[in-house]
Amino acid sequence: MHKERKFLPRLLSAAIFIVMEIAALQMLSRNAELQRLWLARAAHGVMGTVWGSTQTVANYFNLHRINEDLARENFELREELESYRTDAHAALVDSMGIAHGRVQGFDYTPAEVVKISRNKQHNYMILNKGFEDGIQEKSGIITRSGVVGVIDAVSAHYSYAFSFQNSDISISGRFGDEGATGLLVWDGVNSNGAILQEVPLQYKYAVGDTVYTSGHSMMFPPDIPLGVAGEARVINGATNEIRVKLFQDFTAIRYVTVVHNTALDEVEEFGL
Repeated sequence: MHKERKFLPRLLSAAIFIVMEIAALQMLSRNAELQRLWLARAAHGVMGTVWGSTQTVANYFNLHRINEDLARENFELREELESYRTDAHAALVDSMGIAHGRVQGFDYTPAEVVKISRNKQHNYMILNKGFEDGIQEKSGIITRSGVVGVIDAVSAHYSYAFSFQNSDISISGRFGDEGATGLLVWDGVNSNGAILQEVPLQYKYAVGDTVYTSGHSMMFPPDIPLGVAGEARVINGATNEIRVKLFQDFTAIRYVTVVHNTALDEVEEFGL
């Protein structure tokens, strides 16, 4: 009886010890799993930092090669763009029914506007063609939408021109095929606004009639459409001054055609 009393507490202690050991092992197992996760995350972070730094260093040493590739690609794109520009010039000339060379007493040369002013009373433009391209002073500048200027000075590779949006420029305009003529000037305000001046009162017109180049100017061929007529007012009881909405929008000019009258020098020689 006495032995049984001593055995029971020992058995109970052993059972408690076993239970605690099992609990400790379970806790250790769980903690070990958490530790593995923490270590794995830390390792991944370190590896990411190392790999990122390595890639940064590699990119730095590859910058020269990358820049060379970009420069080569830009060069190829510029060549392709120049090819498109050449095609655009050809399409512009074709759409106007003209070709390179001499047509109806005029030489025609395509060009591109590289600079243009719009916010002055004496606006100008610079073209990317000069006397080495056959450009001469006192040549007209046209587009498929009308007249845009006159060449004033020429260098080897560039031309300086007065824009039509210049208070010193006027064009001889005409209504229809055989209508009245007058001097077309910029209205000084609108990018597509003009005024046809000195139209005799006896000549009638209708709002919406088309105004063309008359051919009286030695700088431009006849029959180039310029715009449509609007309202009129009488000046000094003798002539009409008619507002014209131009077909050409001067906020969107890039490709143009330079026209030169091949008989200009001969005509000026006789003072005609």
